[in-house]
Amino acid sequence: MASTTPFAGARLAIIGTGAMAEAMLAGMLHRGVVQPGQVICSHPRAQRREELQREHGVATTPANAEAAAGADVVLLAIKPQMLPEVMPELRTTLDGEQLLVSIIAGASTRALRAGLDHPAIVRCMPNTPAQIGQGVTVWYATAEVTGEGKGRTRSMLGALGREFEVHDERQVAMATAVSGTGPTYIFLFIEALVDAAVHLGFPRHVARELVLDTMQGSAAFALSSGHHVAQLRDMVTSPGGTSAEALYQLERGRLRTVVSDAVWAAFERTEQLERLLEEGPAPPPSQRRTTNGERGRNR
Repeated sequence: MASTTPFAGARLAIIGTGAMAEAMLAGMLHRGVVQPGQVICSHPRAQRREELQREHGVATTPANAEAAAGADVVLLAIKPQMLPEVMPELRTTLDGEQLLVSIIAGASTRALRAGLDHPAIVRCMPNTPAQIGQGVTVWYATAEVTGEGKGRTRSMLGALGREFEVHDERQVAMATAVSGTGPTYIFLFIEALVDAAVHLGFPRHVARELVLDTMQGSAAFALSSGHHVAQLRDMVTSPGGTSAEALYQLERGRLRTVVSDAVWAAFERTEQLERLLEEGPAPPPSQRRTTNGERGRNR
């Protein structure tokens, strides 16, 4: 029986095969989205190319243009600072039938379209847990992306965990500050809670297991309960109890405000990176930052 997967008979080129791109590759191979013979990866280091060949059985090349030539889908996974160097290499290679999928933080479809002279673009923002198939990816497609292209995108991103299509590209920048950077916030909170447990007297390895299991169980409970998280918090907060005292200290320390400010700072940095790629240097953050009150008035 002929295969009916979105990538049946298609070729995939991966430009810049770092940790996230390799996670996508491994996930797609594991799920049977693609076979090794359908994939070619480009990377400048010979040692890295040998690793990819050995671990995944895919073809490799040091030349980005060679990888992209003849591919149906081109996954662009380089660092943002490499775009000015890589885009001219691909500009004369890409044709109108190819789908370009970018996971580059801060690279808008406007910047990619201008630099590559290519219209069919998907902009994605995956996050770190995608490397173990537990991630969440928000993506936006330009009007030129076909239904077939969207199907292939869903197959690729589904190998990383959950995927959400949005129809306003600004929401990809917003997701960068929430789900994209979100693991950073959570890792910091885990670190702080582990340190506090050690301060109480737990051995560090025990503290780590207690905290990680608590985080994992709490997230699973929140997902399965269907209740607002404020209701869940209220359920475990007894008047005059330990949770009430702990929450008082967290609120006194302005936890909500600090989290909000961190998310806004990440979002503003994403927009600054977009401007740098589209129009050149932007004003320093110190000249652009607004107060919470100003943010509220501007929303």
